[in-house]
Amino acid sequence: MKPQLTHIALHVKNIDSSVLFYQKYCQLEIIHRRHNKHSEVIWLAEFGRAQEWVLVLLGGGEKCNQSSTDFGHLGFAVATKSEVDQIALMAKQQGILIWPPVQEPFPVGYYCGVVDPNGNYVEFSYGQPLGPGAEISIEQLK
Repeated sequence: MKPQLTHIALHVKNIDSSVLFYQKYCQLEIIHRRHNKHSEVIWLAEFGRAQEWVLVLLGGGEKCNQSSTDFGHLGFAVATKSEVDQIALMAKQQGILIWPPVQEPFPVGYYCGVVDPNGNYVEFSYGQPLGPGAEISIEQLK
């Protein structure tokens, strides 16, 4: 069997604030919650996609300190450019916008970046070949 990406797990310092962030900005919903020996564990998923991919948050972690030149991030596609703009405005008002909206050549598209409560960068994009508004399919990139 070929391996398939099913989840990403992140240790976070404050699990409650991280859950609220991913619910508000990414519209993820809690699908599983438990305590293990070390911490609380929460699984979040997009509505209707819990069988495909989940974000696992593990309490008790350390806060990330990404530098401004570290572009590691989680990427979420949205349906329109105006949604990117709305997210950027909301993030700017909360002081967590790290990359203002910008249009880049294909395959990057239109995107902005936000920092979550734990210091992880999260990108919101429109027009990439992996989400809504794709100019061409990912197959055409090969």
